[in-house]
Amino acid sequence: MAQKTKQKFYVEEGESIDECLNRMKKEGYMPVRRMEQPILKEIKKNGKTDVEVAKQQIIFEGKLIKD
Repeated sequence: MAQKTKQKFYVEEGESIDECLNRMKKEGYMPVRRMEQPILKEIKKNGKTDVEVAKQQIIFEGKLIKD
């Protein structure tokens, strides 16, 4: 099975950025872009529903390393 030339890698819960980058390298990818995406949660106050950012999800886009 051929590997994709680009793939997204999410920094998992309890995983450091370095651990994610090492996982990418182990799978044969090098980081070419870092993105952050908000994880939202709903809060109900006085009958109203508000949305706030719970945390930021870090995502790396990896490019396949050619040998």
